[in-house]
Amino acid sequence: MSARTVDDKMTVKEVIADLKVAPSTFYRWRQLGKGPRSIKLPNGDVRIRRSEYERWLTEREDAA
Repeated sequence: MSARTVDDKMTVKEVIADLKVAPSTFYRWRQLGKGPRSIKLPNGDVRIRRSEYERWLTEREDAA
């Protein structure tokens, strides 16, 4: 098994499982431009770089 890196690509399924949100919520965020930046593959699949996902989450943290 290989170690994960910050440039690993996550599937939508992995992202919504981590966030514990419905697929419709994630796709609505994407449509509104509020989701993490993603990569649309030629076959229509979507991937999110792990580094981008982590950056996106960090931006949403409340200021202490």
